[in-house]
Amino acid sequence: MRGLLDGAERVVDLSAPGQLVGLAGTITTVTAHALGLQAFDPQTLGGAELSPQAVLASCEAIVHSTAEQRASWGYLAPGRRDVIAAGALVWSEVVSRVVERTTAAGRPLERVITSLYDILDGIALSLVLTQRPAEGAGA
Repeated sequence: MRGLLDGAERVVDLSAPGQLVGLAGTITTVTAHALGLQAFDPQTLGGAELSPQAVLASCEAIVHSTAEQRASWGYLAPGRRDVIAAGALVWSEVVSRVVERTTAAGRPLERVITSLYDILDGIALSLVLTQRPAEGAGA
């Protein structure tokens, strides 16, 4: 994971962000955990802002959670119980790296924002926005 982040840094300046946005899946689970939710609540999760420290603390707790704990989390889909720790570990590495780089640059990362939408939503939207009606098609 760290090697992949090293590669990403050759293309993306990880010291630049003023905020970090995480998308869907693991990020919504980490956010729900940090907020102490009992169930998946899209109104609370969409656009939620957390400190990097809160994100990292929840990632750590998830990584070290038991199967019984994960089964009790109403916001975690049963099919994700066995993989969420790996996702939390990856997200923790990303957030930690951005925190490290922004702090070293004198602009510490202040917030991590959760989006319920993922890259597939963005791709679908971009396709809709770039499609032009066929000639002679009704509007």
